[in-house]
Amino acid sequence: MEVDSIPQQTQEKTAQIVSADIVVGVLAEFNQNEINLLCEGLRTLPGSPRIVVLHRDPAGNAATVNSRTAPEDATLSLLPWSVIGPDPLGTPMQSISIAFQSLFALTVKLEARACCFVISKMESVTRQWVCQLLNPLLESEFDLVVPHYAPHKWDGLLNSSIVYPLTRSLYGKRIHNPLGPDVGVSRRLAQKMLGINLNTNAGSSQTHPLASLAPLAVCSNLQLCQVHVGPRIYPSIDWMNLSSLVAQVLGPVFLEAERSAVCWQRTRGTVSVPVRGESAPVSEETGTTLDLNRMVETFKLGVRDLQEIWGLVLPPATLFELRKLSRLAPERVRMPDELWARIVYDFALAHRTRTINRDHLLRSLTPLYLAWVVSYAREVETVGAATVEQRIERLAVAYEATKPYFISRWRWPDRFNP
Repeated sequence: MEVDSIPQQTQEKTAQIVSADIVVGVLAEFNQNEINLLCEGLRTLPGSPRIVVLHRDPAGNAATVNSRTAPEDATLSLLPWSVIGPDPLGTPMQSISIAFQSLFALTVKLEARACCFVISKMESVTRQWVCQLLNPLLESEFDLVVPHYAPHKWDGLLNSSIVYPLTRSLYGKRIHNPLGPDVGVSRRLAQKMLGINLNTNAGSSQTHPLASLAPLAVCSNLQLCQVHVGPRIYPSIDWMNLSSLVAQVLGPVFLEAERSAVCWQRTRGTVSVPVRGESAPVSEETGTTLDLNRMVETFKLGVRDLQEIWGLVLPPATLFELRKLSRLAPERVRMPDELWARIVYDFALAHRTRTINRDHLLRSLTPLYLAWVVSYAREVETVGAATVEQRIERLAVAYEATKPYFISRWRWPDRFNP
């Protein structure tokens, strides 16, 4: 980045900051009042820590917050992202990845004790919720703090069906939101993140810090905890056009599994992770509408049109089970947990062995994912919060039970050649 493109006021402020206790990166689209609220909350942290806050500012102006409502003082510096790099606008994974690495580097440079990323919009924005991510790092010397969002019955299902149970099974820690995205990170973990290669261009799939944080912390024997932070506002989903999202999320997760294979192959069983704060019940909101019949149609089209791709990835027995499911009436389609776990494991293996183009591979998983969503939706449509949580727990246990299958295929992939 050209120095001349940084406003003079920003350069002057940056030069004055030689050290800090906490660095906070705000990637969420916060308005001025929300930034003010965040700053007010940070000032309540015990010990009056020195805090640097970097916030979204497409205009590149250093002074976007009204000094009368959120005054900067000796303990808090409020700066735009242009201080350390381009503003990470929009959703491109690469730009967000660069933002993470930049904030890690700034944390180490300023010798801060911890850093924190604020990416989500919460249903109830309070001055305390960001502090909840920081307190365990400052008070109990945890190295990674991940959110335990109040669950929604219909939101976050890609996490519930794949990311959470897969991460739990592989690394042995029951981390409900291993990809955050809102996380607190110690300087020790930030240094380790800077030391691993996240710039690997593996076809269309690329690594991402969010996919590496929890595995690296676990494999390095660092301390993790989760905090209840309330309900998160999830981006709207076009359920009939999910392929790009599936590929974007799972590519880095599968790449991280490849990078840390030596670690997770030694892991047996799972253990709980400390949780702080008070939990909230599963949301019963009805804002999300699922067209289950269209999802079933997409699954059946996949069985008809994707046999050539799936035949390179899935064992004959699995293909046989999928053909059986596709012949059922829509209301009778159910994806067994063990079958779904084996499918995810098989796709992770095919991603590693580059059986086909990785982007095409991940996109072809979408009809199978929709079949799982249909099965889940029919089971939990009329049940309460406790039953929803039990349903996800049952799926996670199935992943654990199926892990030996994955390990054997990972170690000896040539024993099965579809």
